[in-house]
Amino acid sequence: MTRFIVILSIVYIALAIYGFQAFKTLFRTPWVHLVYVLAFVSAWGYMIFKLVTYEPGSAMRGGIAIAGGIFFSFFLLALFLGFFLLLEDVVRLSVYGFNKISGVSDESATFFPSRRKFVSAIGLGLAALPFGALLYGMYRGKYNYQVLTYELEFEDLPEAFDGYRITQISDVHSGSFDNAKKVAYGVDLVNRQQSDVILFTGDLVNDRAAEMEPWADTFAKLEAKDGVFSVLGNHDYGDYTQWPSAEAKARNLEDLKKLQKEMGFDLLLDEHRYLERNGQRIALIGVENWGRGRFKKAGDLQKAKQGVQKGDFKILMSHDPSHWEDEVIHDDYHFHLTLSGHTHGMQFGVEIPGVVKWSPVKWRYKYWAGVYKELDQFINVNRGFGFIGYPGRFGIWPEISVITLKKKGLT
Repeated sequence: MTRFIVILSIVYIALAIYGFQAFKTLFRTPWVHLVYVLAFVSAWGYMIFKLVTYEPGSAMRGGIAIAGGIFFSFFLLALFLGFFLLLEDVVRLSVYGFNKISGVSDESATFFPSRRKFVSAIGLGLAALPFGALLYGMYRGKYNYQVLTYELEFEDLPEAFDGYRITQISDVHSGSFDNAKKVAYGVDLVNRQQSDVILFTGDLVNDRAAEMEPWADTFAKLEAKDGVFSVLGNHDYGDYTQWPSAEAKARNLEDLKKLQKEMGFDLLLDEHRYLERNGQRIALIGVENWGRGRFKKAGDLQKAKQGVQKGDFKILMSHDPSHWEDEVIHDDYHFHLTLSGHTHGMQFGVEIPGVVKWSPVKWRYKYWAGVYKELDQFINVNRGFGFIGYPGRFGIWPEISVITLKKKGLT
């Protein structure tokens, strides 16, 4: 940890000093220089303090996440400034070298060129965009809940379920919450959709069941006519924190399962339920987490579908969309609709419906946000209700998905 802090500090301070040249070029007033120095030093000091005092076994990570978000915002600001200043320095050095080699007689022409204000202004202006976006995302974006509606048609949907409404939420990450009023508003917004069923697709906590305890009463207010169902996500297993023993880790998972039951959630652990309406039914299947690569592969799709007929209309809840890509769409059972989360849309990106949909997470996940269709099967990847790591959201807002099932050809 000490070595990491030292290296991080050296890189950060070097970037801050280099970027300071842009401020010196643009602003001659000493107090502006002082504000720059104090801001960068404060962000660095707050982050170092949180790193040094952080206890890996603690249930809440909000403090260090906020410190990290502020620090990273300033780090990015200095990095952008440094990039433009470096480009300018390359040009200045090239001009100086050319004049020296070519033997320009004018003595003034052989002086090292000074910085140009317009280059520093462009660098500062462009650097301010991600800097401001990250700070805005921490201040406002993380609770900027959006209700996104979808209507999906199926030829073999039972007629009784034409118009059936599903509200999906995912990735609560309760250990990151810091505003009870905003969270309560989000839960109320879910209920206001008045859907037939509410489905939660994993990651109730960051690491520990204790993170959910202060919020249990709030989420227990979720209600729908056909109930609230849930599955586990990769964070729910407690794999990303330290435990005194394997028994303590296993007990934590059991505590989380028990808490979900107390909240009124019907947790599906590689099993299924049937939702019935007017003598017809659809199968709701839930698997434990299954993720590509290093992520836990606890989910057993074959076990979960036992007792479900091939001809049944099937909705699958699986936290990680890579499961859909790698296993589900190739399964001979044909899962009509899969609901996932996990990616958060990286909590940062640009989305303008019908124009652009971009986030860096697209380079890791092919299916990362919204509805996709492959082999006549649908998946909705929910952008997440909460946040983790970066304590904010910008462009990729917290999502409440409302999906209406329609039978194709039925008027």
